Amino acid sequence: MIALATARLAPWNDRTGRLSLFKLACLIATLFPAAYIFGQAVTGNLGERPFDSALLQTGLWVVRFLALTLAITPLRRALQMPKLLTVRRMFGVATAAYAVLHFSLYSVQQNLDARHIVSEIILRFYLTIGFVALAGLIALAATSTDSAIKRMGAKAWNRLHMLVYPIMVLGLVHFVLQSKRDVSQAFTYMGIFVLLMLVRKLDKKGTATVLQLTLLALGSGLATMFGEALWYHLHSGIPILRILSANSNWILFPRPGHWVFAAGMVLATGRLWKPAPMKRARATPAVAT
Repeated sequence: MIALATARLAPWNDRTGRLSLFKLACLIATLFPAAYIFGQAVTGNLGERPFDSALLQTGLWVVRFLALTLAITPLRRALQMPKLLTVRRMFGVATAAYAVLHFSLYSVQQNLDARHIVSEIILRFYLTIGFVALAGLIALAATSTDSAIKRMGAKAWNRLHMLVYPIMVLGLVHFVLQSKRDVSQAFTYMGIFVLLMLVRKLDKKGTATVLQLTLLALGSGLATMFGEALWYHLHSGIPILRILSANSNWILFPRPGHWVFAAGMVLATGRLWKPAPMKRARATPAVAT
């Protein structure tokens, strides 16, 4: 029994304790960015400001893994692949791990001066919200076990894990504020987050049509494009139409709106590949109410 329980706990095994190649591949995928950054550090390829480069990369992977975690359910519905749910916890824990790594690198950069770090978190708004997001991710990761669900109860556990959405918002605001001039990647993930929220609402039962998902992808992409143009207009004074015109060449220079549209089309194409199940006919009541 103990051996079986231990085998089940291994992140590369399924519920029966057997090796899952799918989960193993996903686990390797979560470890690869850290290994790549470490390799860059060892070989001196992090540039003139290695800590800044490592901070940027780890922060970006926090957002990427969190967005991927939120995308699991829409992807599962669009592709009709229940297996995707088996790795949602893995990507959620990976998100928290990269957030801890991100903060650890920042702390080392500040010479592990706890007083200075605390004062910076209090005085700098983007650091404040970033730290709140970090605390939230740690809380979610710490309660992402089956034992935590049993101990807390399903209702309380679900309420706690609904915090993933405001945490994503805080993370994106932190990303935008520290991006300074180039906010393209931040706007990409802001658009993807909005897209995912809309898809979750529209495709709650997995019955959205290809046309509906395509229109949602187009609308989200256009909204992202206009949002990015408005940001640059407010910060540079360049006319919005001029910015939109410069961003129109999506083949050579794909912009955030194009990436968001492409992400939406992945869901729409998946529905085309695996059509939504037909709705069951409801029994007609004997007496109208």
